[in-house]
Amino acid sequence: MNRRIVSTLGALAALSGVLPLAAQAPAAPAETPTLVVFLTVDQLRADYFEKYGSQLEGGLARLYNGGAVFTNAFHDHANTETAPGHASTMSGRFPRSTGIVQNSAGVQDPQAPLIGGGGPAASPFRFRGTVLTDWMRIRDPRTRALSVSRKDRGAILPMGRAKQEVYWYASDGRFTTSTYYADTLPTWVGRFNDRGVPRRMAGQAWTLLLPESAYPEPDSVPAESGGRDFVFPHVLSSDPVQAARSFPEFPWMDQLTLDLALEGLNELKLGAGPQTDVLAVSLSTTDAVGHRYGPDSREIRDQVLRLDRMLGAFIDSLYTVRDSSRVVFALTADHGVTPFPTVAYGAEAARAYHVRLDPVAAQVRAALAAAGVDSAAAFVNDGMLVMNRAAFAGKRLTPDSVTSLFVRASAAVPGVYRVDRVRDLAKGDTVNDAVTRRWNHMLPPDLPVEAVVTLKEGHVWGTATFAQHGSPQDVDAHVPVIFYGPAFRTGKFDRFARVVDMAPTLAAVLGVPPTEPLDGRVLAEALR
Repeated sequence: MNRRIVSTLGALAALSGVLPLAAQAPAAPAETPTLVVFLTVDQLRADYFEKYGSQLEGGLARLYNGGAVFTNAFHDHANTETAPGHASTMSGRFPRSTGIVQNSAGVQDPQAPLIGGGGPAASPFRFRGTVLTDWMRIRDPRTRALSVSRKDRGAILPMGRAKQEVYWYASDGRFTTSTYYADTLPTWVGRFNDRGVPRRMAGQAWTLLLPESAYPEPDSVPAESGGRDFVFPHVLSSDPVQAARSFPEFPWMDQLTLDLALEGLNELKLGAGPQTDVLAVSLSTTDAVGHRYGPDSREIRDQVLRLDRMLGAFIDSLYTVRDSSRVVFALTADHGVTPFPTVAYGAEAARAYHVRLDPVAAQVRAALAAAGVDSAAAFVNDGMLVMNRAAFAGKRLTPDSVTSLFVRASAAVPGVYRVDRVRDLAKGDTVNDAVTRRWNHMLPPDLPVEAVVTLKEGHVWGTATFAQHGSPQDVDAHVPVIFYGPAFRTGKFDRFARVVDMAPTLAAVLGVPPTEPLDGRVLAEALR
């Protein structure tokens, strides 16, 4: 492969066969790396590496077989959603410290509209503290960073509040950024967008990468995709405008994101030294496919196999323009996913696995109304009771009585595992009780949450017809943590590790001291 970056259309064509990998292993560590590549694969469950192992032969296989792999690794916080997960990856801190607690209060910011439109305004204004890139710039102000993703929160939050090069996908088929970062798009991003790949892919079909016999999963599960278009092939709309909107649902989105990352690396000369630079890439298609078809589907297997080949080509291309002995990789996910209840338990039993707190919220509202308390004084949000205690002043209803009502009523809902008062969680067993520990890691002290609900494993909120995540249960929290490159030992480590350990471990490799206390620690056994 030459130094010119292969176009997305060409790379997509190559995915029909096996992509060769560079034969050489990374050289032994000698100098400080000039490039850190941080890969986050949205919704990549840790068990996919073993589940699809014999069929992985590209980048995922290379990192898993040749890297330092922590097989017992987790996001050790409760709301395992995209925004909190991405905020923890390069900060080394839990949501209680980053302030990013849920997707609905992640990067939305009306003061930072997108350049050219195509999506909601976004910035990291809610993010608290610093990230790895900030620590690196304190040591060497020449350090630069590029972060790209299909999702705004996937691109923004790994960089914290830093005003680096940050780009994400707009609904019109372009990559863009918000006015928090720039007033105009740089020429190189404009040139990349001018290729119009998503629109040019209109009408293309997503077919199986391997022969049908290589897929043990049935391709006839009506619970997938809301009962529509759940059988291969899946065809992108022939309308170019709609094709651009639907493009993120197809594996080609990851290829486009990786192409942008490589183009940006070359244009910005990241990793050319003498300083250490950062390339952060969040790949979102596994999340889109996983939500729509579920973690037990033929579609998710094919998506992960395609991602594996794409990452193999990405690493090979990167090594043609940068010295492999000066590059280190880190790979993780922002969360896992719970299987479709219908697929896991059958249509009849699945009804019991969908949980709603609507009746509980109605009881809370009724109690407020009867006492003349503003209805906004207490409300239920994502299984959390949020309360403004000041609004109860002078009323005959007390905040504690509302909390008690919420705890009693929620505990009686089928499918609820436990309900905890936040003040009691602080006194709980954070060593042996993962749920208690993860809720303690979740909530900033100034967030007015009085009580939290945890569902039983396998249960999901509401009646949604897509696969879900977001619980403190292991099925949503268990993710891969992998380091690769000359600084790291090759091997599998089964000790308990967290995603918040990744940033301090990379900082140790770079000799960069964090500028604030971290929740994570250095995974010393991974280091040569």
